[in-house]
Amino acid sequence: MTGKNSKPAITADQIIAFAPHLRELLNGVHQVELDNFSMEIGDLELFIPTSGFGTPNHGHAVPAHPVPAKPVELIREPYTPKSYSFPGKIREVTLGATRAEGGSRSHSVTIGGATTPAYFDRSHPPLHAPVISLDVFDMPVNLPKVLRENVAEVMDDPAEWAKMNVKKFGADVVTIHLMSTDPLFRNASPATAVKTVEDILQAVDVPLIIGGCGDPKKDAEVFRAVAAMAEGERLLINSVTLDMATSKTLGPVATAAKDHGHVLLAFTGLDLNNAKELNRRLYEFIPPEQVVMDLTTVALGYGLEYSFTIHERARYAALMGDNELAHPVISAATNAWAAREAWMKMPPVFGSRELRGPVWETINALTLLLAGIDLFLMMHPAAVLTLRDLIPRLGKTGTASPDQIADWVGVRL
Repeated sequence: MTGKNSKPAITADQIIAFAPHLRELLNGVHQVELDNFSMEIGDLELFIPTSGFGTPNHGHAVPAHPVPAKPVELIREPYTPKSYSFPGKIREVTLGATRAEGGSRSHSVTIGGATTPAYFDRSHPPLHAPVISLDVFDMPVNLPKVLRENVAEVMDDPAEWAKMNVKKFGADVVTIHLMSTDPLFRNASPATAVKTVEDILQAVDVPLIIGGCGDPKKDAEVFRAVAAMAEGERLLINSVTLDMATSKTLGPVATAAKDHGHVLLAFTGLDLNNAKELNRRLYEFIPPEQVVMDLTTVALGYGLEYSFTIHERARYAALMGDNELAHPVISAATNAWAAREAWMKMPPVFGSRELRGPVWETINALTLLLAGIDLFLMMHPAAVLTLRDLIPRLGKTGTASPDQIADWVGVRL
């Protein structure tokens, strides 16, 4: 230790001898200020024990702190669930009509009615459980083998296909895709499409979803003809788009749905502003209670994450009071089969195609189930059975064993 007028260095013995006096002088002192002081690093070793000044090497060692015991169990923290309320509510929409209601279905299904985010509050379970629709095509289409083998015997007969979906696979609803009406395929007439829908109405007694070919003008013609034929059946017309507004066919289709007692599916591509705009245009022709939304399901990689986010944002906005988004939503889980990884032959590490595709469709559906989907469009029976088994479990409480919660880490499939 040196200063401007430094003197010979103090020896170690002198410091040790002075330590008791220094401790006494510093008793009660919280701050020491050194004036005109300099130090070279390495020249000074300062030891200040936390329990006070001791006298090392003189029989007065600094007492060691006890080592805390290692925890042997988790700290138990009580959990009390809280109940939340939101100002908004999802509209309820009924599909299908019984004879007493003006249709010919054995029963109808109601979707929507949520007052909280999906499975968010145990005290407010979903008012209506999600329903599942299985697909039918009105013409032979190229399907992956794992899908085709389940329906190969009925692919040439849409009515029999629909009947199999209901009786064998337990569909709540049947979706008929009128692909043959596409001008780029068979360009089938609206009258032909009407006959197909009429046959399916006779074959099954569940509510129906009527899918078009995607051409705005042709879909408008077909939808109007089908709506008139099936008056009172409360079909879900799949779908109307902003392209129809551009081609000036949106109004006629919406008016036909209103006049003949059907429901419209408003389709937009992962854009809530477009969804709101399309709904506003529909309100000019049809009550909001006859509108369901399809915000688009993308089944691959980042697309699935984005789809989940869009649906989640729409649901929260609706519950917070956005009436333009307060509609039930559907998800085409079948879009999982558009990803070639779901059905193509790949190295063994990716698993068999027979399992990979159904798992892909199942994961797609389960992911968006947690975002609040009200109606699923599906195809593979195994995916349907899995989703149907899981839905009621999400609302159950008190059935899990706390001792086995962590076992999933070591589970082998």
